[in-house]
Amino acid sequence: MKSYLSYLECTYCHQTYDAEIPQRLCNDCGKVLYSRYDIDNAKKNFSIGDLSGRAPNMWRYFEMLPVLNVANVVTLGEGFTPIFDAPRLGGRLGYRVLNIKDEGLNPTASFKARGLSAAVSKAKELGIKKLTMPSAGNAAGAMSSYAAKAGLEAHIFMPKDAPDSNKIEVDITGGNLTLIDGLISDAGIISREKAAQMDLFDVSTLQEPYRVEGKKTMGYEIAEQLDWDLPDVIIYPTGGGTGIVGMWKAFQEMEDLGWISNKRPKMFAVQSENCAPIVRAFELDQEFADPWENAKTLASGIRVPSAIGDYLILNSLRESEGGAITVSDEEILAMMRVVGSLEGLFLCPEGAATAVAAQHLLQSGILSEDEKVLLLNTGTGLKYLDMIK
Repeated sequence: MKSYLSYLECTYCHQTYDAEIPQRLCNDCGKVLYSRYDIDNAKKNFSIGDLSGRAPNMWRYFEMLPVLNVANVVTLGEGFTPIFDAPRLGGRLGYRVLNIKDEGLNPTASFKARGLSAAVSKAKELGIKKLTMPSAGNAAGAMSSYAAKAGLEAHIFMPKDAPDSNKIEVDITGGNLTLIDGLISDAGIISREKAAQMDLFDVSTLQEPYRVEGKKTMGYEIAEQLDWDLPDVIIYPTGGGTGIVGMWKAFQEMEDLGWISNKRPKMFAVQSENCAPIVRAFELDQEFADPWENAKTLASGIRVPSAIGDYLILNSLRESEGGAITVSDEEILAMMRVVGSLEGLFLCPEGAATAVAAQHLLQSGILSEDEKVLLLNTGTGLKYLDMIK
């Protein structure tokens, strides 16, 4: 297998960078860098048929991932999570076709495994030995686990009130954990300070070009698992936003490869009513999202008051003719029980938020009962036992 990685490109000013040198953000404008691929050559040499017989994990799409040498791949078997039909939940909410992609079945039990597998693999390939990042929860355990597998040093900064399961994960897998008073944004400031002091490579969400590449494989999988016919709607819980922008990037790449048509799902971002910077910016038609003051929600994965990729998230929502919606913690907790009792799935709070959003979007007339809707459950509810009463 051969990766078609070609160069890195700023998503805002379009400055290009060498993909074989460690990079984080654009040196000119400070915005997010994306990995770009030699699509012309990939189109000639990499086809859907090549996927036949490959291992059921995200590295089946190696050609469109940023690691050049397969020997540098650090994997725990992440990806190719199932898409479940949810007819009983669909009937309750009012949809004829409702599916759930369950990312809780990943290693480390959340979708964060994808991004950290990609980022740690590329760090290994680039000769980076020490990593740092802030985390609201699930990314911490994922980073520590993949760093352990790769033999790299992991430093994680996390709010003190993050789920206990995430703290234990870091401890068990040998990461260096620092708990802080504040939110993930505060943890990010400390992580960046320590990176400068201790020569650590910061793998914060969208502040390096590789985590999003792992997340985009959700888009490739959704297409492949649905026989290359994308759903009408994808509803996604949104904090840092790598899931939404990663899938949107994947859809463009697959269209360029000739694997799918130009039909795209409407993308909907879901946030907590007490931490909704993307929803507010979408409603105000802003290019960027102002930081949210006093952010709070039991869904720790979406308790992100500001996102460096805010403009990318908002672009994908608008280009897809989707939208952004808030839900309450009370609705999330109630929906966790509804989904569990109807479909046998123990969704994380963030995943349950997508089902609440689907209900509101139908009731408000934004979506119709005939649209094929896919919900993304980003992790297992078992990680939140200390938060569920």
